[in-house]
Amino acid sequence: MNINKSEISDKIKKTVEQLGYLLVDINFRGNDNDLVLEIFIDNEDGIITSDCVDVSRACGDLLEEENLIESKYRLDVSSPGIERPLIYIQQYKKNIDRYFELEFEEQVAEKFEGKLLSVNEDILKFEIDKKIEEVNFKNIKSAKVIIRF
Repeated sequence: MNINKSEISDKIKKTVEQLGYLLVDINFRGNDNDLVLEIFIDNEDGIITSDCVDVSRACGDLLEEENLIESKYRLDVSSPGIERPLIYIQQYKKNIDRYFELEFEEQVAEKFEGKLLSVNEDILKFEIDKKIEEVNFKNIKSAKVIIRF
C-alpha cells in the first residue's frame, strides 16, 4: 500500500481548521494491514467528546470520498492530553493558573516550574521562583502542564 501522508495531512488540517479546531498532530502508525491514523485536536475552550465525533465524521468522510487510504484503517480523534507538550500559543490560554514545566531555548538542559498568569499575543507571563517573568513564546523550547492535587 502506498499512501500519501503529506496529502492526507494537508487535507485533514484544512478540514479540522474549517470546523474551528486547531490541528495539534497527526500520527500514522501500524502497517499496511492494520493502519491507525491518529488526529489530535485542540481549541481555547478544551475538547469534549462531541468535538472528537464531529472531526472524526468530517475526516472519515473526506478519507472515504477521496479514497485517500485504500486499505483497512482505524481513525482515532482525541485531544492531545495533558501529558503532551503544548505546541501552539492558542493552547496556553485555557491553561492560565496552571503550573508548567518549562524549558527555554537559551538555557541548556535546565527546566523551570512556573504558574501561567496570562497570555497576551506572543508574551506569556509566568510566576517562576516567586518572581513574575514575561516570556516570549518563541523562546519556549518545551512546555508541559504539571498535574497537582
